[in-house]
Amino acid sequence: MKKFLIVANWKLHGSINMISNFFEYMKLYTSMDLEQNIVIAPPTVYLERIYKKIEKTNIVLGAQNVDINIEGSFTGETSISMLKEIGVRYVIVGHSERRLWHHENSELIAKKIYLIKKFNLIPILCIGETKEDKKNNATKKTIIKQLNDIIAVLGSSVFQNIVIAYEPIWAIGTGLASDPKTTQLIHEFIKNYIRTYDSSISNVLVQYGGSVNPKNAKLFISQPDIDGLLVGSASLNPKEFLKIIQIAYNIYKSKNI
Repeated sequence: MKKFLIVANWKLHGSINMISNFFEYMKLYTSMDLEQNIVIAPPTVYLERIYKKIEKTNIVLGAQNVDINIEGSFTGETSISMLKEIGVRYVIVGHSERRLWHHENSELIAKKIYLIKKFNLIPILCIGETKEDKKNNATKKTIIKQLNDIIAVLGSSVFQNIVIAYEPIWAIGTGLASDPKTTQLIHEFIKNYIRTYDSSISNVLVQYGGSVNPKNAKLFISQPDIDGLLVGSASLNPKEFLKIIQIAYNIYKSKNI
């Protein structure tokens, strides 16, 4: 079966009570004999608590951010070595909210990707266009720049064993998801563009993110070049999230890839 990846990005949400209820319901999933295709990325303060709940299950742990320093006088930051020590496997970088609100540029994002891979963890690189880019038919131009900025620092080989999350900024948290067929074309474009640099790069997973829910998940997952979903709000509700997981699993299983 072709690998797919469903990532829950909880952003700045969660509580001890919410986590307890969430994983009580998610036992329905963890009892299934599946590969580790599901990632939960909670706020940093809850990482270790959640790891203790999933360490013997088929769910893996993700982090929403990482600092570029390993240790030292950097108040409030979390290093890649700390994340790895508590069981993190995936780290989200380049999310539009961090680019916008924390002024993270491509150079900083590239440094984070370098550290994540150096410690044998997997980066989830978020890319995507603004509403203005879309209006001006500049989606591909924006994506090319975002990819080229990383290639310029780390080389094209950086895309070996990486996850790319295509998240059109205008779709994040708005309820206005991208059109699945249009998204398929963009995912195909991303993969082909990376292969123009190195044809041997064959295992790049490209997810879609932006107002994903159980009603539209099937339309996205059914597309040949959409390899999973980065789920925001819907991942906070275990019933909704489990529906998305089951939809994805059933589609990939039926393809028998």
